[in-house]
Amino acid sequence: MTATDELRHHLDAHLPAFREQWGEQPEFEGKLAWQRILQKGRWVAPQWAEEFGGRGLDVVAALACSEVLAEYGAPGTAGIYGVANVGPTIAQWGTEEQRRHLPAILDGSEIWCQGFSEPGTGSDLAGLQTRAVLDGDEFVIDGQKIWTSDGVRASHMQLLVRTDPDAPKHKGISALLIPLDTPGVERHPIRQITGESDFAEVYFTGARVPVSSLLGPLNQGWGVTMTTLGHERSGVVTYASQVQRQVEAVVDSLRFDRTGRELSPLLRDELVRRWVEGRVVGVLGQRSLASIRATGQPGPEQSIIKLEWSQFGQRLAQTQLALGGLGAVAGPDDALMTDYLRARASTIAGGTTEVMKNILAQRVLGLPS
Repeated sequence: MTATDELRHHLDAHLPAFREQWGEQPEFEGKLAWQRILQKGRWVAPQWAEEFGGRGLDVVAALACSEVLAEYGAPGTAGIYGVANVGPTIAQWGTEEQRRHLPAILDGSEIWCQGFSEPGTGSDLAGLQTRAVLDGDEFVIDGQKIWTSDGVRASHMQLLVRTDPDAPKHKGISALLIPLDTPGVERHPIRQITGESDFAEVYFTGARVPVSSLLGPLNQGWGVTMTTLGHERSGVVTYASQVQRQVEAVVDSLRFDRTGRELSPLLRDELVRRWVEGRVVGVLGQRSLASIRATGQPGPEQSIIKLEWSQFGQRLAQTQLALGGLGAVAGPDDALMTDYLRARASTIAGGTTEVMKNILAQRVLGLPS
């Protein structure tokens, strides 16, 4: 039996009962419950080594499992940043003691976030100013992070700090693993335009953590950070099939808009454009998957997919809002309006559009920096 066959068996056995209890679109607590169900079969991160709670699958097999989860419409996991980004970084750079966090990340006992962005620096991680000063066998942390995804719910953080203020911009940075109930750490939720608070502003005032919190070498946190961002951006291959699936679902289900009127020629043309864009991104995903099969690494299509996914997501949300008519804009608690507002952040998440264009220009097209 293949890994995907095993996964299908697990989903058939558990997903119907889960949906009966939590519904089709569960909130955080439901996603946490689902994560624990998945991990009973070691399906949260099947690409992780077996010793850490995974199945040791290669990247192609793991992507195939992601496709099965998407096909079933399974919920996402609650601790996505720990699973996708922080956990693999700990596995690569962490001590044996630090790696003990990995099983807790998979079963949702620990929810991790990333303390990267700061006021005034945004995507310029090398410009961070939060400091950690070594005092005996402890680091003393002072500074501020902002736009921390899952920062309100998280129990732990991978924190980037400046440990050598005299070093050049990309040097003198270290990564720390800290529990967020540490004295001196204060969190404030950021209320978004949707009314949700998925992000937090985090303050550090004389917060003390042991030297054992250091992830990787002192003052060499930039390399650790690149590992984390590499895992974050390597996941964009799965975006391609998501894009194609989204637009196909919209087109296949729409003969009339939500007011009962036949679609106007302009809206039909707009849907055709979304359809073509979705298919193009799907082709890029197949090319990237072929590159992974051949070399073990995603090719330059990865950056193109991320760029197109973020921009396409905004265009598709706008098209869906237009299909919904006036009621989608003015109606109370309309899901289409919420999706439209959420989509505005897609050109920032996981690297801004400007950053992705720079990556494409320099690393794909070979243009001078």
